[in-house]
Amino acid sequence: MNLRGIDFGHVLDASGARGWFGEGHPFHRWVPIGLSFSGSTFVAKTTTLKARDPNRALGSDNQTPRVLRQHCVHVDWRKGVVLNALGLPGPGLEALLATGHWQRWTEPFFLSFATIEETAEDRLDEVRRFVRILKAALPDFAAPVGLQVNFSCPNVPHDEPLPDSVAGFRADLDEYAALDVPLMVKLSATQPVADARAITAHPSCDALCVSNTIPWRQMPDLIDWQGLFGARSPLERFGGGGLSGAPLLQIVADWVREARRQGISVPINAGGGILGPADAEVLHRAGASSVFVGSIAILRGWRLARTIRYANRLFSKKTAVATAPAARASAAMPVAPTARAASSVEPSTSPVLSDASPGESPRLL
Repeated sequence: MNLRGIDFGHVLDASGARGWFGEGHPFHRWVPIGLSFSGSTFVAKTTTLKARDPNRALGSDNQTPRVLRQHCVHVDWRKGVVLNALGLPGPGLEALLATGHWQRWTEPFFLSFATIEETAEDRLDEVRRFVRILKAALPDFAAPVGLQVNFSCPNVPHDEPLPDSVAGFRADLDEYAALDVPLMVKLSATQPVADARAITAHPSCDALCVSNTIPWRQMPDLIDWQGLFGARSPLERFGGGGLSGAPLLQIVADWVREARRQGISVPINAGGGILGPADAEVLHRAGASSVFVGSIAILRGWRLARTIRYANRLFSKKTAVATAPAARASAAMPVAPTARAASSVEPSTSPVLSDASPGESPRLL
């Protein structure tokens, strides 16, 4: 996935899958074989402007989030689901920048940011302050960096929702544009494709990331909440939490397919429910430009390395198929590329693959 001339690869981390700086989580050591993010582009955990830990999810250092053995995280390995209500804990942007870890990263990667203020006016001011701080720090970064703008965290309620979320998101993008870095907007599959289409019309929106976790009890026609958790959320005291894991796969695939049908042409980094190589193929066929992996590390960690390898091969083939006709057309009729054209990837026909059960690696025929 190429954004503004920067190659971010075919597979990305879900934000925070490797922590703030790529250090990983303690539970990663529990799976000695197969749990490797090699071949995936690092995406930092979503930070906020100020320090916060609403549900006491941080460790004793007030920086490292605990994931497992955590009172605001529920995992069911058998059903392949995770419910979390972490609520974007962290030490805040300036404390993270002060460590110097992001500045020393040597390959293209993404930061991730979300606003938390209660009113629309305060959230826009929060974006402006974030932009000022990060822009001043960017000259010290050794590697190209993109920004994943998190418009969809289910665990940060706002007392005053924007009356028109699309208008609010576009106003935020006006401010983020000053960073002059690739911007990837992170949405939930609960958000209408028509809204996403309006957001991608903004000149600073280079790509979409879909989906964030699904908030508790939403999409009941597609998610069997009762069958998964019973009548009440195991995280009820935290507001219910957000769902990740197996149930999201077909929901995200359908969302991506509809986005392409409605004419969204920017790259779509799709994820949710990828628990094995065959799941990456589902999103590839739906029209995704790349995939991200996250909950697989918790639920099926031993499959992570081969899933990343397979997805990289799969999307490399897709890129070759998509770029060959464009190269021939360019040779026949040179056209000066625009910033949007350089970052857009049209969905292409998938290679023919053998049938495979979820978690098994399909074979190219």
